[in-house]
Amino acid sequence: MADHWPESRFGGQGRAEKRSQSPLLVVLSGPSGVGKDAVLSRMRGLGRPFHYVVTATTRPKRATERNGGDYHFLSREEFQRMLDEQQFLEWAIVYGNYYGVPKDEIALALSKGVDVIVKVDVQGASTIKKILPQAVFIFLMPPSTEELENRLRNRLSESSTNLALRLERAKEETSSLPIFDYAITSHQDKLDDVVFQIEAIITAEKCRVSPRVIKL
Repeated sequence: MADHWPESRFGGQGRAEKRSQSPLLVVLSGPSGVGKDAVLSRMRGLGRPFHYVVTATTRPKRATERNGGDYHFLSREEFQRMLDEQQFLEWAIVYGNYYGVPKDEIALALSKGVDVIVKVDVQGASTIKKILPQAVFIFLMPPSTEELENRLRNRLSESSTNLALRLERAKEETSSLPIFDYAITSHQDKLDDVVFQIEAIITAEKCRVSPRVIKL
């Protein structure tokens, strides 16, 4: 039987080899406080070979954050200049601050054959879905509303008004699940499990018969 397998199955220039070489754009989203930054930080710490896009924002930097690492912290004037030059894949105003995903950074990584991970809020994911529906969309869910509230309170950076707003928004964002391909429950004490699930999704996507092709 083995003699009858097509040559491409064993390392020729067939479809299987080409499929494995298609870089993916993975969009990671979820409500504020669900742990997107913690998951990506753990992935970096484990040395996972992805390009992690750094979002630009006009939001004030928190004490634990690094400019250029967690976000590109920009003035409103700097952000507007990039906006005028159409340098963002998508951008939005969230809780009074501007957020944008640099387009050139994604294009450069994909051109090198590197899988790209973008972290955005649910509004941003919805926008990217319309522009690049062939991307892989993953929604991080909190174990419960109570757990999400505790995480936001522990940040010590949210006023009571902002906290209530974020919790109400989280309920609305959960209704956006149909635009996503996958949903993962994000447990703070099980970050490795979350990372492994994301990797399993990427592995499965690499095995698709009809590969996703990202064209910016």
